[in-house]
Formats: sequence, C-alpha cells, structure tokens
Amino acid sequence: MKRAKVAYGGAIHDAFEHPAGVQLADGRVLSEDTVVWLPPFEVGTIIALGLNYADHVKELSKELTVTAKDEPLAFLKGRSSLIGHRAQTRRPEGVAFMHYECELAVVIGSTAKNVKRENAMQHVAGYTVANDYAIRDYLENYYRPNLRVKNRDGGTVLGPWLVDAADVPDPHALALRTWVNGVVTQQGNTSDLITDIPALIEYLSSFMTLNAGDVILTGTPDGVVNVNVGDEVVTEIDGIGRLVNTIVADATFGR
Repeated sequence: MKRAKVAYGGAIHDAFEHPAGVQLADGRVLSEDTVVWLPPFEVGTIIALGLNYADHVKELSKELTVTAKDEPLAFLKGRSSLIGHRAQTRRPEGVAFMHYECELAVVIGSTAKNVKRENAMQHVAGYTVANDYAIRDYLENYYRPNLRVKNRDGGTVLGPWLVDAADVPDPHALALRTWVNGVVTQQGNTSDLITDIPALIEYLSSFMTLNAGDVILTGTPDGVVNVNVGDEVVTEIDGIGRLVNTIVADATFGR
C-alpha cells in the first residue's frame, strides 16, 4: 500500500494513491495539485549516508579515497530540513554549485538495538523517495559534511508515498533516476549500494537505538548536476514514487 499525508481544507489527512490523484481517508478524491503534500509519515531521527554508491565514489575519486574497510559515512539531519512533494527549495543567492541527490529512504517500523544483519529487515516499515540537496560551495569535508551543506531549511524533499515494505520484494534492485526540466540527468540502481540496508541497520543499531519513524537516506548514485532558479527537479524510484520539486530564489522566501 502507498500512503501519504496531505493538508487540505484546513486539516491534515491520511491519504492513499488513486488513479485520479489522491484519495483522503474519508473517501474524497482530489487531484494531486489541490493538496499540500507533507512528508508521508511522522519523522523521527534522520540519518543520511554519504558516498554509498560505487559509481558516485568513482565520480569523486580525484577528491577522496574510500575503501571497503571504511565505516559508512553517516550524519544526522534536522527535521526543519524536510518538505514534501511539489514544494519549493530555495537556492541561496551567490552559490555556484547546488545539486540534487535522488535517494532511497528506509523508514524504520520498530525499535532496533544491537540488531544483527539477518534480522535487520524485520525492522523496516517501508520506503519513500528522498531528494537531499547539497550546496557544494560550503563543503569542507566529504566525509563529514558541515551543517550548511546538508541541513538547510527545505533542503530535503521526502515523499510522496510511504510504500509498505511487504510491497517491495527487493529494495536492492530498484532503478533510480532524476530529471531536470524533463531531461534525464541521473540514473542508478540500489544494487550498487556499497553498504546495503541490512548492514546499515546492523551498523547504526550497534551504537544508537533506532525507533519507529526514524529514516535512513541511503545515498545517491553518480550524475549530480547543478540546478538553478526555475528548474523543476523530478526524482523517481521504480515502485516507490515520483517526487517533484522546484528551485526558487531568495525573494520567494522574503530574503
């Protein structure tokens, strides 16, 4: 099942996929552009992975060194960074390189502490699409991105759907792609994850408790390019969803 959260008519509603757009829990069917899309679940801790696709590491090989012996490059994000489907993300004036990152987001469904790999997937509630923007101008260290790169208000788009884990037979065989203004600029597959989902859950739960609603952004493949004001960015993962976002200028937010 694909589930969402939307705002409509002064209230927040649970919603579901419908051929005509989106169906509210009370049965009303609305077009996709008449509701305000929110992240599709109550989000807890946001854990993001850097450099977790082999081709993306190769893309950056002149700037860093990563080996199979390295621990996953994980960092935390604030919930103020989150926005939903069809929302707008601000590009600060004067930056030279701001890029999207299409990522499979893994949503935790039950408490996980000291979980072994073979039991890890039973703690997954489902999956959604994330577009986790980065502003490369502010980057000082690929291994531990500083706050201005990855924790900007509205810089992480999540949704539109939370897809039940039972409806995703193999989360390690999903095609990812990104369009900018209708042109495909990024393609990849979750089969190329350096650290796969069970290994990530085992690693993270070895030193921190994962709770229901926590979400793991598993990283992005190669193909990230600069985006500018006015660009429409669409990130899609097969079987999970198609996430739309628009880049806007400071003035849109009164800056």
